Amino acid sequence: MELFDKDTNSSNQGDQFDAKAPLADRMRSRTFDEFFGQEKLVGPGTPFRRSIEEDRVGSVIFWGPPGSGKTTLAELIAHATSGQFVPFSAVTSGIKEVKAVISRAGNYKKLTGKKTYIFIDEIHRFNKAQQDAFLPYVERGDIVLIGATTENPSFEVISALLSRVKVYVLERLSEENISQIIQSALTDSERGLGNSGITIDDGALGFIASAADGDARRALNILEAAADHTGLNGRITLEQVTEISQKGTMLYDKAGEEHYNLISALHKSIRGGDPDASLYWLARMLVSGEDRLYICRRLIRMAVEDIGLADPNALTVALNGRDTYHFLGTPEGEQALAQTVIYLACAPKSNAAYMAFKKAMADAEEKGSLPVPLWIRNAPTALLKALGYGKDYKYAHDYEDALTDQEYFPGELAGSVYYQPGPAGREIKLGEYLEKYRAFRKQLMDDAGNKKNKDK
Repeated sequence: MELFDKDTNSSNQGDQFDAKAPLADRMRSRTFDEFFGQEKLVGPGTPFRRSIEEDRVGSVIFWGPPGSGKTTLAELIAHATSGQFVPFSAVTSGIKEVKAVISRAGNYKKLTGKKTYIFIDEIHRFNKAQQDAFLPYVERGDIVLIGATTENPSFEVISALLSRVKVYVLERLSEENISQIIQSALTDSERGLGNSGITIDDGALGFIASAADGDARRALNILEAAADHTGLNGRITLEQVTEISQKGTMLYDKAGEEHYNLISALHKSIRGGDPDASLYWLARMLVSGEDRLYICRRLIRMAVEDIGLADPNALTVALNGRDTYHFLGTPEGEQALAQTVIYLACAPKSNAAYMAFKKAMADAEEKGSLPVPLWIRNAPTALLKALGYGKDYKYAHDYEDALTDQEYFPGELAGSVYYQPGPAGREIKLGEYLEKYRAFRKQLMDDAGNKKNKDK
């Protein structure tokens, strides 16, 4: 018994595919043996692969870059467990449409014993209220929800839903993975280009694998365009794929896919202090359909990583830019992003805080769980006080300039210095303070050491 119409249950696993469909759709993996690049997650013997084979998969969210196989993996799971696969896109589908299908899934499970896999592509585009609608169905087990997102679920998926699903990270496909996918498409006589007699130069193959930027869909689109250009029994050359890739870049970006080269260009232009180039790359990303909130998050990161305490207001500006865009939306809110970009590009730059934190993290990871010095431990009980917790702690406010000779590091790291202010913006003042602070503390400690030696 089939509860859903064939046009709704679009899983093509084991079904006849549309020979006129794009090559990227025709070449979707039908088995895990054909599924390249995610061996750590679903390779033979992995925990997740076993849960699929034993039909124990619960609701999940796949987080990974475009073209890494999120949709294909969802289809493979449904096929492997003989479940119904019902795909939706959060961009084109409304929650009312999704709920209409979900409401029938419980009865379907009772009648057939089969699961219904509701696949939501770009689930991060559903708002909080829309995501809330999934909760009762996921809790009751009426459906297995599989969400896919290119964005960090911690920021874009509500905590109530996150607590009810497992998040699996799909890795960016390597150039070797992309090359395997291209070769498979060229040799597959049933679904690919195996009957066309088309061959490819090594240089062209390497270029596509690199230009795809980890996106199998992009690689196959370039390959298909090159195959159309060269015709039957033709040879795909480096010159052809270079030209096709350049023409296709803007179309690809307008489709809303992440384009790491563009965000890299924006980041490096801001870091380099060029507001004009920064605005151009921002405009390119906006024209290409980039997720505006993704841009907001990256600008916030730039304010922290590349400006830091040289201009602490940069973080406030970046956060305000995000909030303004969130409030106004497109297109009015994009002016706030432009203002943020100009401000960050013109702000004094420093990565001192960023580097200081990296050094502290390195020590924390390398040295392990060094004990907290007794004098700065918390002592809420009489027992802990008797054990020496908090003993001889010096309350800074009781001392001149709120400075003491107290050591706050574990003994092994005593005297460590991580933060070295840069020579720009507010960090000039911070540098002056720290120079005085460190010299004064050194003098206090030297005096304390001399006193101890004299007492002896």
